Amino acid sequence: MRFWSRAIAGIAALSVVSLVGVVLAAPQAGSQQKAQTSDQVFKNIQVLKGIPVDDFMGTMGLMCAAVGYDCSECHTGAGTDKVDWAADTRQKVIARKMVTMVAGINRDNFSGRQVVTCWSCHHGRDRPSTTPAMETVYGPASLEMDDALVQMPGQPSAGEIIDKYIQALGGDQRLAGLKSYVAKGTSVGFGGFGGGGQVHIFAKFPDQRTMLIQFEAATGRGDEVRAYDGRTGWMMTPLAVLTDYELSGIELDGAKLDAELSFPGQIKQVLTNLRVSLPATISDLPGPSSQTSKEANGGVGQDRAVNVVQGTGPRGMLATLYFDQKSGLLVRMVRYGKTPIGRVPTQVDYSDYRDVGGIKMPFHLTFAWLDGRNSIQLSEIQTNVPIDASKFGRPVQSRVQ
Repeated sequence: MRFWSRAIAGIAALSVVSLVGVVLAAPQAGSQQKAQTSDQVFKNIQVLKGIPVDDFMGTMGLMCAAVGYDCSECHTGAGTDKVDWAADTRQKVIARKMVTMVAGINRDNFSGRQVVTCWSCHHGRDRPSTTPAMETVYGPASLEMDDALVQMPGQPSAGEIIDKYIQALGGDQRLAGLKSYVAKGTSVGFGGFGGGGQVHIFAKFPDQRTMLIQFEAATGRGDEVRAYDGRTGWMMTPLAVLTDYELSGIELDGAKLDAELSFPGQIKQVLTNLRVSLPATISDLPGPSSQTSKEANGGVGQDRAVNVVQGTGPRGMLATLYFDQKSGLLVRMVRYGKTPIGRVPTQVDYSDYRDVGGIKMPFHLTFAWLDGRNSIQLSEIQTNVPIDASKFGRPVQSRVQ
């Protein structure tokens, strides 16, 4: 397997149209209409029909991650201006068969529950491994955590862990007084992709949030925007097949959850069926981090002991929260959006907590999804400031001058 292909598999999924054979149904100008499905937006859909566009794009990232491919390994001319998305390559034909096979396995053996996925066998390889390696047999055991967790005996209650987190942030009373905030900073994509961008985050209680990343015009990139106004969400991504569309599936659920958890005082209302798994040890995602972040969090990049709490969010979305055992602060959140071929994870790491008006707020965030990763360092957060409603509406392309 090509190392670089694996490294950029997620980023490549931004521009991949489909491993199962699609091409744009019509020239795309502006945003998509609400709740458009995969077969309404793309042509030649032979499997994965009738699902929201954002769910469909998520499946592309999941396939890329599972087999360690990028666009060019399934699509003729991908990465050039002569790409032929519609051509049925051997890889796409096989992918269709695999999707059908996996669906059949789950239907016939697990009552339709999504137990087997692409990742179950491939684990980042284009061909599944069939024979155990001695290094694996006699090496450290796999510590991969299940997606869906259960309450484990002998653990502190979810309420105790969350109460410690709330207290570490500044307490219930201060958090109840937080009604809005605006943040500014910079962002660097995975591997420096696209150069640096200027970050603006707008959040308004209880469930409105927009993250805008603006790039210099000289980079040839447009804005990257994730917006949610409390009911409707939008995605704008530069250099993508679908550069601007309204959310209607798992990304809409994720946008809602991100907006609600931006105000942690309501965490117990936002997440239901809270359960505590066994404690774990995690490391921060590799990548650039500020020295301030390292000092504030005991060394970014080092292992840390965490308490693990999982809850159920919008429309059954799973959200796993990792709280530092010493400080009580939230250091990671992973949310899982369900698609026809498996759960799509999105991970947010939090660090560099600083006092802002009596409330500790993270100044470093790493937002990672199957299509890319942003390492965000904030320089300023202003709380309880007025925010125009248009900040949470349909994004409009702009340029940093």
